[in-house]
Amino acid sequence: MPFRSVATILAIFCTIQLFGQGKLVLLPGSEKIYFNKATQTHRLVGTVSFMYQGNTMYCDSAHYREKQKIVRAYGNVHITKGDINLYCDSLFYSGSNKFARLWGHVDVRDAAYKLSSDSVEYNAKTGRAIYRNRGKVQNSINNEIITSKVGYFYPSTGSYFFSGNTVYKKNDLRITTDTLQFNHETQTTYLHGPTTIKNDSLEIHCSKGNYQVERNEGTLYKDVQIIQKERSISCDTAYYKEQNQEFTGKGNVLIDEKKEHLLLSGNYFHSEAKRHSTLLTGQALAIETGKKDSLFLHADTLELLDDTLGQRTLTAHRSVRAFSRDVQCISDSAYYSRSEGAIRLFQKPILWAKNGELKGDTILLYLNDSVLERTEIISNASAIMSVDTGALYNQLSGKVILGFLEKGNVTLAKVKGQAWTIFYPIEEKKEDTVLIKERIGLNRLYANELHVYLDSGEVTRITFFEKPEGVFFPMNQIEEKERFIRGFSWNPMLRPKDPFSMCSNAAAN
Repeated sequence: MPFRSVATILAIFCTIQLFGQGKLVLLPGSEKIYFNKATQTHRLVGTVSFMYQGNTMYCDSAHYREKQKIVRAYGNVHITKGDINLYCDSLFYSGSNKFARLWGHVDVRDAAYKLSSDSVEYNAKTGRAIYRNRGKVQNSINNEIITSKVGYFYPSTGSYFFSGNTVYKKNDLRITTDTLQFNHETQTTYLHGPTTIKNDSLEIHCSKGNYQVERNEGTLYKDVQIIQKERSISCDTAYYKEQNQEFTGKGNVLIDEKKEHLLLSGNYFHSEAKRHSTLLTGQALAIETGKKDSLFLHADTLELLDDTLGQRTLTAHRSVRAFSRDVQCISDSAYYSRSEGAIRLFQKPILWAKNGELKGDTILLYLNDSVLERTEIISNASAIMSVDTGALYNQLSGKVILGFLEKGNVTLAKVKGQAWTIFYPIEEKKEDTVLIKERIGLNRLYANELHVYLDSGEVTRITFFEKPEGVFFPMNQIEEKERFIRGFSWNPMLRPKDPFSMCSNAAAN
């Protein structure tokens, strides 16, 4: 970043301040000297060279008023002091007012820096040097270049301003802004107005900011946009550290992972290239946009991380809520391996699919293009399907349930380990030309393993293994205790209602 040796440029302007002190000493080789007694003016013409308080000046001609302490120099003006050289077409200096003005092809340089403009003014009383009609500061050693319409320099305080189409360039880095202020003591730049910071790997836009050049880090404000090859970030405020491409942002955070077809939003984020991680908190939301459907994942905290094989994973913590067109979920934490297309829900998870509610200690979801195709419910697994608009429930429970889905409907459930089902079979009968469907009773069936085939929550067929035990109750003989599986609970109020619902849904008891 810029301005590491800016004190050198500032010192250049201090040389002009010395012209009003002491007397002018003509050097050998000056061709002609004229003195106007009436005006008390010395006029030097031809090859002119003289010393003035440690400054050596060369020019085609010069006027010197000793009493008023005024020096005017014309044509090929060249001033040297140490390794500093100043060039211009003409110069005026008033020692009484401590004011200098340089015109035409102004060029001030030392071993590293060069300042160019068509005119420069310096006021020693206010300690300010200024160019008003475009200028350039460049470093021949490290390729730094600064251009602007106006430049204000304060050598005594070590600060300055550039304004009007200000551009800073160094190697692959380019900063454009309206106004740039620099404080040499703190090595801090202050950016005002629409600003763009760009290098080979990223582009940053903001309306205000500051940058500490020694540490290559800064804070960016208002309408911040960070554009990288495979993602873009927008937020209200961002902290940037060049080393390790580290970002921290606050307020209206939106991250577009372009290659991953993934949008992330929240109120706070931290991103670090070394860890290949992005952390979001505060109403955090991830949206995976697939061709067939989109998956919305809410949580208090989301973390996008590359694993040891370079695969992207998404971890969600606290108040997790997932929503797609056909299924919805809640849990307290979740882990999404995007390369596998698998989501693991932990701590009292619930999965809703059409009119079904599935629960267990852990739920695994297997997706294809953001569409749920199958699920695995591990330990204390249950599946409940509401039928007859919630009047009755077809139910499954076991140690493990493998569910296979089509368009959000469970079409096959493989129940393993202490498999148990309660369902209400339908009998169809024809009266005249009308087909009537009627519940005929309750079927309860136990087995080591059951394969239950379903259509919109209705049991159409069951395959059982190893000596099943079953019983049937007619509708008018069903006891209340026979209606529900062990640990039955139905939780429609916890079900996410829309993609952007941010209500905190606790898992069912």
